[in-house]
Amino acid sequence: MVSTGKTILFQGDSITDAGRPREAGQTTLGQGYVNLIAGKLGYEFAESRHRFLNRGVGGNRVSDLYARWNEDAIYLQPDIISILIGVNDVWRIMHKLPEGAVDRFERAYRHLLDETKEVMPNTELILCEPFILQAGVAAEEWRQWRSHLDGYRGIVASLAKQYDALFVALQEPFDQAALRTEPSYWIRDGVHPTAAGHELMAREWIHAVQNSKLAIT
Repeated sequence: MVSTGKTILFQGDSITDAGRPREAGQTTLGQGYVNLIAGKLGYEFAESRHRFLNRGVGGNRVSDLYARWNEDAIYLQPDIISILIGVNDVWRIMHKLPEGAVDRFERAYRHLLDETKEVMPNTELILCEPFILQAGVAAEEWRQWRSHLDGYRGIVASLAKQYDALFVALQEPFDQAALRTEPSYWIRDGVHPTAAGHELMAREWIHAVQNSKLAIT
């Protein structure tokens, strides 16, 4: 008997999007960490027939996620939702854009999680830590970038505890990787990971998930 498996949904911005196609009928997952995770776990647990979905959209802030949450999360009824968001919220603030006039990161994130818990109480949550390295655009006004991002890291870690979600740490692994070779080797512009950076993310995600109550088998 073939198992129906779990539906694991990945949500976020361009880091999650990673060039995924939008054409009808296309089921590929982009060229980033989502594809790497799906490949490894899909291979190891083929008999379970798990379903991996990518709904990341480049440029999104957490408020953008909430705006499309009905069609890109609730409608899909996933068993697990993995969220990586935050760097675009910082981007708007750092560039003094109208969308960054008020910092709504925590408020909007909490609103999204509240609704998810209310509408899909059995859906498990994975909150991934936003990250940057000192390269490209993030190297300009680095201290301010890192200060804003560190604040968001703390918020996400706190929300994970409050909402009984699994927290996946990513900043420290990238910081350690940058000691091996220059930051741009891992994150080309300080924001978007390279192939090696996506591999790091996939490994950290799998390690965290597979050593938790959410382990995929």
